[in-house]
Amino acid sequence: MDVELRASDDDRHRVVAELHLHTAAGRLTLDEFSERAAAVWTARTLGDLAVLTRDLPALPALPALPGSGVETPGSGDPVGRGRRELLVLFAVAAITLLLLGGFLAVTR
Repeated sequence: MDVELRASDDDRHRVVAELHLHTAAGRLTLDEFSERAAAVWTARTLGDLAVLTRDLPALPALPALPGSGVETPGSGDPVGRGRRELLVLFAVAAITLLLLGGFLAVTR
Protein backbone atom coordinates (compact mmCIF):
# COMPACT_ATOMS: atom_id res chain seq x y z
CA MET A 1 0.00 0.00 0.00
CA ASP A 2 1.35 3.37 -0.98
CA VAL A 3 0.79 5.48 2.15
CA GLU A 4 0.97 8.70 0.16
CA LEU A 5 -2.09 7.86 -1.98
CA ARG A 6 -5.14 10.00 -1.30
CA ALA A 7 -7.86 8.30 0.75
CA SER A 8 -11.35 7.96 -0.72
CA ASP A 9 -14.66 8.21 1.11
CA ASP A 10 -14.95 4.41 0.78
CA ASP A 11 -11.58 4.07 2.55
CA ARG A 12 -12.81 6.33 5.34
CA HIS A 13 -16.09 4.42 5.71
CA ARG A 14 -14.15 1.15 5.91
CA VAL A 15 -11.92 2.47 8.70
CA VAL A 16 -14.89 3.83 10.69
CA ALA A 17 -16.63 0.45 10.37
CA GLU A 18 -13.45 -1.25 11.58
CA LEU A 19 -13.26 1.14 14.55
CA HIS A 20 -16.90 0.34 15.36
CA LEU A 21 -16.10 -3.37 15.48
CA HIS A 22 -13.10 -2.82 17.72
CA THR A 23 -15.22 -0.65 20.03
CA ALA A 24 -17.91 -3.34 20.18
CA ALA A 25 -15.18 -5.87 21.03
CA GLY A 26 -14.03 -3.66 23.93
CA ARG A 27 -10.67 -2.67 22.47
CA LEU A 28 -11.59 1.02 22.31
CA THR A 29 -13.56 3.19 24.71
CA LEU A 30 -16.28 5.44 23.33
CA ASP A 31 -13.99 8.44 23.83
CA GLU A 32 -11.19 6.75 21.88
CA PHE A 33 -13.65 5.78 19.16
CA SER A 34 -14.95 9.37 18.93
CA GLU A 35 -11.44 10.81 18.67
CA ARG A 36 -10.35 8.32 16.03
CA ALA A 37 -13.58 8.62 14.03
CA ALA A 38 -13.18 12.40 13.93
CA ALA A 39 -9.59 11.95 12.72
CA VAL A 40 -10.77 9.58 9.98
CA TRP A 41 -12.78 12.34 8.32
CA THR A 42 -9.81 14.72 8.30
CA ALA A 43 -7.34 12.11 7.02
CA ARG A 44 -5.98 12.87 3.57
CA THR A 45 -3.89 9.81 2.75
CA LEU A 46 -4.03 6.05 3.25
CA GLY A 47 -1.08 6.46 5.60
CA ASP A 48 -3.11 8.85 7.77
CA LEU A 49 -5.86 6.23 7.99
CA ALA A 50 -3.41 3.40 8.74
CA VAL A 51 -2.08 5.30 11.76
CA LEU A 52 -5.57 5.24 13.32
CA THR A 53 -5.73 1.43 13.39
CA ARG A 54 -2.02 0.61 13.74
CA ASP A 55 -2.35 -0.49 17.39
CA LEU A 56 -5.41 -2.71 16.76
CA PRO A 57 -5.30 -6.37 15.69
CA ALA A 58 -6.42 -7.32 12.20
CA LEU A 59 -10.06 -8.33 12.02
CA PRO A 60 -10.94 -11.79 10.73
CA ALA A 61 -12.40 -11.92 7.24
CA LEU A 62 -16.12 -11.32 7.42
CA PRO A 63 -18.37 -14.07 5.99
CA ALA A 64 -20.42 -13.38 2.88
CA LEU A 65 -23.87 -11.94 3.39
CA PRO A 66 -26.74 -14.40 2.94
CA GLY A 67 -28.10 -14.28 -0.59
CA SER A 68 -24.99 -12.57 -1.98
CA GLY A 69 -24.08 -15.65 -3.99
CA VAL A 70 -20.56 -15.60 -2.58
CA GLU A 71 -19.58 -18.38 -0.20
CA THR A 72 -16.60 -18.05 2.09
CA PRO A 73 -15.13 -20.57 4.49
CA GLY A 74 -16.79 -20.27 7.87
CA SER A 75 -19.84 -18.50 6.50
CA GLY A 76 -22.16 -20.86 8.35
CA ASP A 77 -22.52 -18.49 11.33
CA PRO A 78 -26.05 -18.29 12.69
CA VAL A 79 -28.11 -15.35 11.50
CA GLY A 80 -28.81 -14.35 15.11
CA ARG A 81 -25.13 -13.64 15.72
CA GLY A 82 -24.98 -11.28 12.74
CA ARG A 83 -28.07 -9.44 13.94
CA ARG A 84 -26.63 -9.15 17.45
CA GLU A 85 -23.40 -7.69 16.04
CA LEU A 86 -25.38 -5.18 13.98
CA LEU A 87 -27.37 -4.16 17.05
CA VAL A 88 -24.15 -3.63 19.02
CA LEU A 89 -22.72 -1.60 16.13
CA PHE A 90 -25.90 0.49 15.98
CA ALA A 91 -25.83 1.03 19.75
CA VAL A 92 -22.21 2.21 19.63
CA ALA A 93 -23.03 4.61 16.79
CA ALA A 94 -26.09 5.96 18.62
CA ILE A 95 -24.18 6.47 21.88
CA THR A 96 -21.40 8.21 19.98
CA LEU A 97 -23.87 10.58 18.37
CA LEU A 98 -25.45 11.33 21.75
CA LEU A 99 -22.05 12.02 23.29
CA LEU A 100 -21.07 14.31 20.42
CA GLY A 101 -24.42 16.13 20.67
CA GLY A 102 -23.94 16.60 24.40
CA PHE A 103 -20.40 17.82 23.88
CA LEU A 104 -21.57 20.37 21.29
CA ALA A 105 -24.38 21.54 23.58
CA VAL A 106 -22.00 22.04 26.51
CA THR A 107 -19.33 23.87 24.51
CA ARG A 108 -21.66 26.41 22.96
